[in-house]
Amino acid sequence: MTSFILLASASPRRHEILDQLGIPHGILRVPAPEGEDEPRLPGEPPADYVRRTARDKAERAAAWLASGGQPGPLPAAWPAGWREAPILCADTTVILDGEILGKPRDAADAARMLRRLSGRTHAVHTAVVLAAGGGFHEAVSISTVHFQPLTAGDIARYVASGEPFGKAGGYAIQGRAAAFVARLEGSHSGVMGLPAHETVRLLTLNLQCTG
Repeated sequence: MTSFILLASASPRRHEILDQLGIPHGILRVPAPEGEDEPRLPGEPPADYVRRTARDKAERAAAWLASGGQPGPLPAAWPAGWREAPILCADTTVILDGEILGKPRDAADAARMLRRLSGRTHAVHTAVVLAAGGGFHEAVSISTVHFQPLTAGDIARYVASGEPFGKAGGYAIQGRAAAFVARLEGSHSGVMGLPAHETVRLLTLNLQCTG
Protein backbone atom coordinates (compact mmCIF):
# COMPACT_ATOMS: atom_id res chain seq x y z
CA MET A 1 0.00 0.00 0.00
CA THR A 2 0.95 3.64 -0.18
CA SER A 3 3.26 4.79 2.62
CA PHE A 4 1.25 7.87 3.67
CA ILE A 5 -2.28 9.12 3.09
CA LEU A 6 -4.36 12.10 4.15
CA LEU A 7 -7.57 11.36 6.03
CA ALA A 8 -10.02 14.19 5.32
CA SER A 9 -12.19 13.56 8.36
CA ALA A 10 -12.42 14.81 11.91
CA SER A 11 -13.79 11.45 13.05
CA PRO A 12 -11.58 9.92 15.77
CA ARG A 13 -13.04 6.52 14.90
CA ARG A 14 -11.69 6.61 11.34
CA HIS A 15 -8.32 7.73 12.64
CA GLU A 16 -8.29 4.82 15.10
CA ILE A 17 -9.17 2.30 12.39
CA LEU A 18 -6.28 3.48 10.20
CA ASP A 19 -3.98 3.23 13.22
CA GLN A 20 -5.25 -0.30 13.85
CA LEU A 21 -4.47 -1.21 10.23
CA GLY A 22 -0.99 0.27 10.52
CA ILE A 23 -1.59 2.81 7.74
CA PRO A 24 0.53 5.97 8.16
CA HIS A 25 -1.70 8.99 7.77
CA GLY A 26 -2.26 12.61 8.61
CA ILE A 27 -5.54 14.32 9.51
CA LEU A 28 -6.63 16.86 6.93
CA ARG A 29 -9.21 19.23 8.39
CA VAL A 30 -10.88 20.76 5.36
CA PRO A 31 -13.09 23.81 6.05
CA ALA A 32 -16.63 22.45 5.77
CA PRO A 33 -19.83 22.19 7.81
CA GLU A 34 -18.42 19.20 9.71
CA GLY A 35 -21.02 17.48 11.86
CA GLU A 36 -23.98 18.57 9.76
CA ASP A 37 -25.90 16.19 7.53
CA GLU A 38 -25.91 17.12 3.86
CA PRO A 39 -29.47 17.39 2.49
CA ARG A 40 -30.81 14.45 0.54
CA LEU A 41 -31.85 15.30 -3.02
CA PRO A 42 -35.51 14.83 -3.97
CA GLY A 43 -36.14 11.18 -4.80
CA GLU A 44 -32.52 10.23 -4.11
CA PRO A 45 -32.17 6.60 -2.91
CA PRO A 46 -30.21 6.26 0.35
CA ALA A 47 -27.57 4.10 -1.38
CA ASP A 48 -26.94 6.89 -3.91
CA TYR A 49 -26.94 9.53 -1.19
CA VAL A 50 -24.06 7.99 0.74
CA ARG A 51 -21.96 7.59 -2.41
CA ARG A 52 -22.61 11.20 -3.43
CA THR A 53 -21.78 12.69 -0.05
CA ALA A 54 -18.54 10.72 0.24
CA ARG A 55 -17.55 11.77 -3.29
CA ASP A 56 -18.41 15.40 -2.48
CA LYS A 57 -16.12 15.27 0.55
CA ALA A 58 -13.26 13.90 -1.55
CA GLU A 59 -13.73 16.48 -4.31
CA ARG A 60 -13.92 19.32 -1.78
CA ALA A 61 -10.77 18.12 0.00
CA ALA A 62 -8.81 17.70 -3.24
CA ALA A 63 -9.87 21.14 -4.50
CA TRP A 64 -9.02 22.80 -1.20
CA LEU A 65 -5.59 21.21 -1.12
CA ALA A 66 -4.91 22.06 -4.79
CA SER A 67 -5.80 25.70 -4.12
CA GLY A 68 -3.07 25.91 -1.50
CA GLY A 69 -5.11 25.09 1.59
CA GLN A 70 -2.99 24.80 4.71
CA PRO A 71 -3.92 22.28 7.42
CA GLY A 72 -2.08 24.27 10.10
CA PRO A 73 1.22 23.40 11.77
CA LEU A 74 2.49 20.20 10.21
CA PRO A 75 3.37 17.29 12.49
CA ALA A 76 6.98 16.18 12.17
CA ALA A 77 5.84 12.75 10.95
CA TRP A 78 4.37 14.15 7.74
CA PRO A 79 6.64 13.52 4.72
CA ALA A 80 7.94 16.37 2.58
CA GLY A 81 5.67 15.42 -0.35
CA TRP A 82 2.48 15.21 1.70
CA ARG A 83 0.50 17.38 -0.77
CA GLU A 84 0.75 14.59 -3.35
CA ALA A 85 -0.49 11.93 -0.94
CA PRO A 86 -3.82 10.18 -1.64
CA ILE A 87 -6.82 11.66 0.16
CA LEU A 88 -9.25 9.31 1.90
CA CYS A 89 -12.85 10.29 2.68
CA ALA A 90 -15.87 8.38 3.92
CA ASP A 91 -19.52 8.83 4.80
CA THR A 92 -21.81 6.57 6.82
CA THR A 93 -25.58 6.35 6.55
CA VAL A 94 -28.05 4.46 8.73
CA ILE A 95 -31.16 3.40 6.80
CA LEU A 96 -34.47 2.22 8.23
CA ASP A 97 -37.64 1.77 6.16
CA GLY A 98 -35.99 3.63 3.28
CA GLU A 99 -35.35 6.67 5.50
CA ILE A 100 -31.92 8.03 6.38
CA LEU A 101 -31.35 8.44 10.09
CA GLY A 102 -28.72 11.14 10.41
CA LYS A 103 -27.07 12.65 13.47
CA PRO A 104 -29.57 13.51 16.19
CA ARG A 105 -30.34 17.20 16.67
CA ASP A 106 -30.91 16.88 20.40
CA ALA A 107 -31.75 14.38 23.15
CA ALA A 108 -35.37 14.03 22.05
CA ASP A 109 -34.31 13.28 18.49
CA ALA A 110 -31.76 10.71 19.68
CA ALA A 111 -34.42 8.98 21.79
CA ARG A 112 -36.81 8.97 18.84
CA MET A 113 -34.22 7.25 16.63
CA LEU A 114 -33.43 4.63 19.25
CA ARG A 115 -37.12 3.84 19.73
CA ARG A 116 -37.40 3.26 15.98
CA LEU A 117 -34.32 1.02 15.92
CA SER A 118 -35.44 -0.99 18.95
CA GLY A 119 -36.07 -4.65 18.13
CA ARG A 120 -35.57 -4.11 14.41
CA THR A 121 -33.03 -4.62 11.64
CA HIS A 122 -31.53 -1.64 9.84
CA ALA A 123 -28.89 -1.15 7.16
CA VAL A 124 -25.64 0.76 7.45
CA HIS A 125 -23.94 1.92 4.25
CA THR A 126 -20.44 3.39 4.39
CA ALA A 127 -18.95 4.75 1.19
CA VAL A 128 -15.18 5.21 0.96
CA VAL A 129 -13.58 7.44 -1.68
CA LEU A 130 -9.88 7.73 -2.45
CA ALA A 131 -8.66 10.75 -4.41
CA ALA A 132 -5.39 9.66 -6.02
CA GLY A 133 -3.55 10.03 -9.30
CA GLY A 134 -5.98 12.65 -10.56
CA GLY A 135 -8.99 10.35 -10.18
CA PHE A 136 -11.53 9.22 -7.62
CA HIS A 137 -11.90 5.58 -6.61
CA GLU A 138 -14.74 4.34 -4.44
CA ALA A 139 -16.07 1.33 -2.58
CA VAL A 140 -19.16 0.76 -0.46
CA SER A 141 -19.65 -1.44 2.58
CA ILE A 142 -23.22 -2.57 3.33
CA SER A 143 -24.05 -4.12 6.70
CA THR A 144 -27.24 -5.10 8.48
CA VAL A 145 -27.59 -4.56 12.21
CA HIS A 146 -30.30 -6.08 14.39
CA PHE A 147 -31.06 -4.31 17.68
CA GLN A 148 -32.52 -6.06 20.68
CA PRO A 149 -35.74 -4.52 22.07
CA LEU A 150 -34.81 -1.47 24.14
CA THR A 151 -36.66 -0.35 27.23
CA ALA A 152 -37.42 3.28 28.00
CA GLY A 153 -34.73 3.07 30.66
CA ASP A 154 -32.16 1.69 28.20
CA ILE A 155 -32.81 4.61 25.88
CA ALA A 156 -32.83 7.25 28.60
CA ARG A 157 -29.54 6.06 30.08
CA TYR A 158 -27.87 5.84 26.68
CA VAL A 159 -28.99 9.32 25.65
CA ALA A 160 -27.83 10.68 29.02
CA SER A 161 -24.36 9.24 28.35
CA GLY A 162 -23.97 11.70 25.47
CA GLU A 163 -22.74 8.98 23.14
CA PRO A 164 -25.53 9.29 20.51
CA PHE A 165 -24.58 12.83 19.51
CA GLY A 166 -22.58 13.25 16.33
CA LYS A 167 -23.32 9.64 15.34
CA ALA A 168 -25.38 8.56 12.34
CA GLY A 169 -28.50 6.81 13.62
CA GLY A 170 -27.86 8.07 17.13
CA TYR A 171 -25.57 5.26 18.29
CA ALA A 172 -21.95 4.12 18.33
CA ILE A 173 -21.42 0.40 17.85
CA GLN A 174 -17.91 0.66 19.29
CA GLY A 175 -19.27 2.16 22.51
CA ARG A 176 -22.05 1.37 24.96
CA ALA A 177 -24.46 0.63 22.12
CA ALA A 178 -22.52 -2.58 21.43
CA ALA A 179 -24.78 -4.13 24.07
CA PHE A 180 -27.83 -3.33 21.93
CA VAL A 181 -26.59 -5.28 18.89
CA ALA A 182 -28.06 -8.77 18.86
CA ARG A 183 -26.71 -9.59 15.40
CA LEU A 184 -24.44 -8.01 12.81
CA GLU A 185 -24.02 -9.11 9.21
CA GLY A 186 -21.28 -7.27 7.40
CA SER A 187 -18.44 -5.06 8.57
CA HIS A 188 -18.07 -3.95 12.19
CA SER A 189 -15.52 -1.32 11.15
CA GLY A 190 -17.89 -0.24 8.36
CA VAL A 191 -20.62 0.45 10.90
CA MET A 192 -18.05 2.40 12.93
CA GLY A 193 -17.40 4.61 9.90
CA LEU A 194 -14.51 3.16 7.89
CA PRO A 195 -14.66 -0.42 6.53
CA ALA A 196 -11.22 -1.95 6.94
CA HIS A 197 -11.46 -4.42 4.04
CA GLU A 198 -12.67 -1.89 1.46
CA THR A 199 -10.18 0.73 2.63
CA VAL A 200 -7.17 -1.56 2.35
CA ARG A 201 -8.38 -2.79 -1.04
CA LEU A 202 -8.68 0.77 -2.37
CA LEU A 203 -5.21 1.65 -1.16
CA THR A 204 -3.70 -1.56 -2.54
CA LEU A 205 -5.28 -1.04 -5.97
CA ASN A 206 -4.04 2.55 -5.99
CA LEU A 207 -0.49 1.41 -5.32
CA GLN A 208 -0.71 -1.14 -8.14
CA CYS A 209 -2.02 1.48 -10.57
CA THR A 210 0.51 4.16 -9.70
CA GLY A 211 3.46 1.88 -9.06
